[in-house]
Amino acid sequence: MTEYLVPAGPGEGELVEKRSRFIGQVWLVESEEAARACIESARKRHYDARHHCWCWRLKDGPERYSDDGEPQGTAGQPMLNVFQREDITNVCCVVTRYFGGILLGAGGLVRAYGQAAKLALDAAGVCVVRRWAEVTVPCPYALFERVRQEVEAAGGVLGEMEYAADVTVRALLPEGAVEAFSARITELTAGGVCVAVTGEQFRGVPRKNVNKS
Repeated sequence: MTEYLVPAGPGEGELVEKRSRFIGQVWLVESEEAARACIESARKRHYDARHHCWCWRLKDGPERYSDDGEPQGTAGQPMLNVFQREDITNVCCVVTRYFGGILLGAGGLVRAYGQAAKLALDAAGVCVVRRWAEVTVPCPYALFERVRQEVEAAGGVLGEMEYAADVTVRALLPEGAVEAFSARITELTAGGVCVAVTGEQFRGVPRKNVNKS
């Protein structure tokens, strides 16, 4: 099953280190052109800052970074390392620095730029992108909680519920997990509930909503 991690959306984080202000921004991008546009927007937004260090990492493209005037190896590479460690792709990050008048040294810069990038990623959140099967499970209310648990145990994500005489559970299941899930539901309900596959999607789902299958 092919899956990869991307930012859930734009995010921003900020820290102050010895009066220098570091503003990290993260975006979901799918091309070098989009990454360059994000970098340019950060430069325009903080036109009066001394440094706009950046990196990007594309799933089907290159990794790039720039120290933008900071000592070599103290900014862009530590930022990129954050996304490499987290295995995040299709990401662009800019950390803008307003110099506070006190030199931080190489080690201080590495820590500050890396931390600002991580704060921005944490603010953005992470999505798991992969192929999902759309399923519906009509079940008695007495079994709803158990079905919900089985969806999560299969690495799935609950969708909207339909409440009538029974409750209809809608969910996304990872590709390849449907057969085992269906067998489990059949076992739990003694054949009284059938799982219906209604379609499929290739999309991102916030990682906080996804259990590892």
